[in-house]
Amino acid sequence: MTDTVRIIVNGEPREIPAGLTVAALVSHLGLPANRLAIERNLDILPRDAWSKTGVSAADRYEIVHLVGGG
Repeated sequence: MTDTVRIIVNGEPREIPAGLTVAALVSHLGLPANRLAIERNLDILPRDAWSKTGVSAADRYEIVHLVGGG
């Protein structure tokens, strides 16, 4: 059994600790959760699902930081 899994985040391979949820992944990556949109394996992941969705090996994530302005 391995302690890490390999995923793709914004096109780049990453090794992360096994057993993370998407919410924990955001924290692990040091991102501010309040202004993000996340796509997991080509599907938009609603914010209320982040803490219930486990990160699996070979998952592909696109994480976009939303910027306001006018």
